[in-house]
Amino acid sequence: MSRHALVIGAGLAGAAVCAQLARRGWRITLLEAADGPARGASALPVGMLSPHVTRAPTPLSRLSALGVDTTRGELQRLLPQGQGWQACEVDNLGHDQGRWPAALVRPGALVHAWLDEAGPALQARWRTPVHGLARTGDQAWQALDATGSVLAQAPVLVVAAAFDSLALLTTGEGLLPQAHLPLRPVKGQMSLAALDGEALADRPRRDNGVFVPRYDDSGLPPAWPARIWAMGSTYTRGDASTHLSDEAHAANASSLQALCPPAAERMRQTQARGALLGWAQVRCASLDRLPLVGAAVDTVALNDELARARGRHGRIALEDMPRLPGLHLCTAFGSRGITLAPLCAALLAARLEEDASPLEPDLVRALDPARFAWRQARRQVQVR
Repeated sequence: MSRHALVIGAGLAGAAVCAQLARRGWRITLLEAADGPARGASALPVGMLSPHVTRAPTPLSRLSALGVDTTRGELQRLLPQGQGWQACEVDNLGHDQGRWPAALVRPGALVHAWLDEAGPALQARWRTPVHGLARTGDQAWQALDATGSVLAQAPVLVVAAAFDSLALLTTGEGLLPQAHLPLRPVKGQMSLAALDGEALADRPRRDNGVFVPRYDDSGLPPAWPARIWAMGSTYTRGDASTHLSDEAHAANASSLQALCPPAAERMRQTQARGALLGWAQVRCASLDRLPLVGAAVDTVALNDELARARGRHGRIALEDMPRLPGLHLCTAFGSRGITLAPLCAALLAARLEEDASPLEPDLVRALDPARFAWRQARRQVQVR
């Protein structure tokens, strides 16, 4: 197999995949519709890296624990503290009460660091929206523009375009039905402002949203103050808009009232004098709220396999689901891209290289993009 990959999407997921493949000697072509990297949900001013704590282990809590360690290692290796991240602790006030090690992270700093690290192995093309996908006779994957012209092609294609992945992967003959790819938009809005004076809490607090009492970052874009407080973000399922709304600010204020009443009062005062800032973007989540990482289902071959299985009263395992050669997904991170994108990119790269998996088999199955098609198949044949 040629070690050339075409990656669509230059947010956390796509940049993490580029970095992992470049480390392994691959050549990568990266296509992004925006005018640069980290322009969508990965442009978040500040996010939280911390474990997802549950009373009993779940796939998400186990992935989160591994992901926190993986991401922290990337931050420590690539970025000085104060230039894209800073270590901290967070007080959890919800069901997982306690004080946990954490880090405040500006995702865009990590995205840029990964792409810079890839160096000459990476060819990035900005302002290059992809409108469709196709396969050539020699099994290469092509990215097409709005006229059907070829933008780029490679034997391996990784779709890491967040919610835009849905339209890409369900458009064109032989690609996926939407039922096999249940992706949903999730709008998030953060409320923030310049921090004037002392922070109103000693450390971040989290329950319904995260209150960051102070974040200092010399690399924040010029539109943002270098020293901010922030509250958010909302998690509005089914909303694909990116406009700021007073309703979302009000929801953040309500959550902040429960976390830190003095900060909620400051937020109301800041809004009253017109100094409250906001950030809103669309994230992508799957039906079961776990990412989709791995090879895509070959729908045509699956239909043939199911017909044979029904005829012989046979069974089909998730691992035996037929796949589209060379087409892979790395998407649907919801609000946990900081925690999970580096870990999932490492998994995808290991599978492309046929290396040992960094995850236990049951976690690989939990992330498998074929799981939704496989669950549908259980209604048609007996599946183990």
